[in-house]
Amino acid sequence: MRVMVMVQSTPAWEAEGATPSTEALEAMGAYNEELVKAGIMLDGDGLKNSTEGARVVFGEGEARVVDGPFTESKELLAGYWIWEVKSFEEAVEWAKRFPHDPNEPGQLELRPLHEAEDFGEAYTPELREQDDHLREAIQKQHGS
Repeated sequence: MRVMVMVQSTPAWEAEGATPSTEALEAMGAYNEELVKAGIMLDGDGLKNSTEGARVVFGEGEARVVDGPFTESKELLAGYWIWEVKSFEEAVEWAKRFPHDPNEPGQLELRPLHEAEDFGEAYTPELREQDDHLREAIQKQHGS
């Protein structure tokens, strides 16, 4: 089972020019090392704060671009992982070990990724073949 783990941003991280401390980077590096050694981390990275982002909004005519910062949002992302785990419960147990400052608010959101079998008959052999070709093309492009 693959799970996406999203790290909620904090007001401190969204502050102009904010960067994590050496201690925070070391703790996150140690946590990532544990995830890799356990064989569950497939991908992951931190995101710059919303001042450097944009949103593309759909509806009511043409797509509209809204530049950050997104000061009205309470659920901004600071980073993510993609994990391969045996069960959702295993992902939750790993998430509980996330290095965090106990004096700061924080939150991780875990969401299972769709697998081919989730779509039943709607996911035809032709669609599966198309997706397989796209994955191969991506791997070739990035030398994986």
